[in-house]
Amino acid sequence: MMSSKYLNPNYKYSLNQKFREKRFLFFFSLLNKIDTDQPINILDIGGTEIYWQRMNFTDKKNIRITLLNLENEPVKSMNITSIKGNACNLSLFKDKHFDIVFSNSVIEHLFTLENQKKMAEEAMRVGKNYYIQTPNYYFPIEPHWLFPFFQFLPVKVRVFLTKNFDLGNYKKSRNIADAHERVMEIKLLTVNKMKKIFPNGKVYRERFLGLVKSITMYHFPDV
Repeated sequence: MMSSKYLNPNYKYSLNQKFREKRFLFFFSLLNKIDTDQPINILDIGGTEIYWQRMNFTDKKNIRITLLNLENEPVKSMNITSIKGNACNLSLFKDKHFDIVFSNSVIEHLFTLENQKKMAEEAMRVGKNYYIQTPNYYFPIEPHWLFPFFQFLPVKVRVFLTKNFDLGNYKKSRNIADAHERVMEIKLLTVNKMKKIFPNGKVYRERFLGLVKSITMYHFPDV
């Protein structure tokens, strides 16, 4: 049986990391098509320094990365800064402030479709280009609980499982209220919903065993 560490997204050699590296090759192909003599400014919504370290993008003079999270995180890389902010309200930035708005597996953590629409609108507003990835609702293994068809179960069943068992990336919750909040936080999206909230974007489908594992909406005007 596969060790649980290979299912942990924070482990350098996890399956999750391998998928991210493969997706990043596609992002890198888009990045290379931006023609500019100035450093490329990237806003990474919900990003981490270790992600860019693993992609060998730290300390690059031609790339500047701003990490935006609910809490400010310390960073060491010269080309990375970290700020506190809300993905649904990027009012601290002007229109088209960034060359690219990037986000990896964040938009599904916003509790409601309305919040997801707000994040999409803000990403399109502040970015000249964007690259927003999320797990596919219809993939049979739910990516957070790593439980087959978990997303299709009734809320009460999902809360019960979350309260009473360690599943996937989550230890069992302390109480029903915490379990309910954790379940309600995750709103997986379909390709059609992603197209609706990113109407000017194109779709990149990441496949595993022939099934669409994740969805990326991207918009690079010259691509």
